[in-house]
Amino acid sequence: NAKAALARSEANLSAIQFRRGDLEQSVIGALNTTGLDPALLELELTESILITGTDEVLAKVRRLKHLGVRLSIDDFGTGYSSLAYLKRFAVDRLKIDQSFVRNLAHDPEDAAIVRAIVQMARSLGLTTIAEGVEDEQTLAQLRIYGCTEAQGYLFSKPLPAEDLGRILLPARAQEITLGNDG
Repeated sequence: NAKAALARSEANLSAIQFRRGDLEQSVIGALNTTGLDPALLELELTESILITGTDEVLAKVRRLKHLGVRLSIDDFGTGYSSLAYLKRFAVDRLKIDQSFVRNLAHDPEDAAIVRAIVQMARSLGLTTIAEGVEDEQTLAQLRIYGCTEAQGYLFSKPLPAEDLGRILLPARAQEITLGNDG
């Protein structure tokens, strides 16, 4: 859904932020202040957060999920990548690290890793997002593999938040023009 993709907000959490005792209250406060639907907020967890695997980390993840926010594992495949994370922490999406995506079209090993991550994620009911997409050839290959989302310089270079409207408003106008009001 194009509207949901445009409206979704992502926030990276560092291990320090995650360990703070007030994380859930900060998330609740941000949701209340902005009026954002919790289902449109995605918190990106690094593998280092999940590595501890303590009951406290698991309880915090479950409380965040109970709020209705979505969770993803950022840079999946670059750290310790325990598959137990995917089951135990009930994440919603895997972000495939750009180190695998960047040479996807020219490196058969990177292609095999990306294809395996996408297939595994699909089997577990997770979505995937490929980081670092810089050309149409890579995007085409990701589509063939069934990767559902992509980000990178092909779409936009990093930009300040105030410039984001210049990109989103034309996309929103096109969506309205096409009559996609669902």
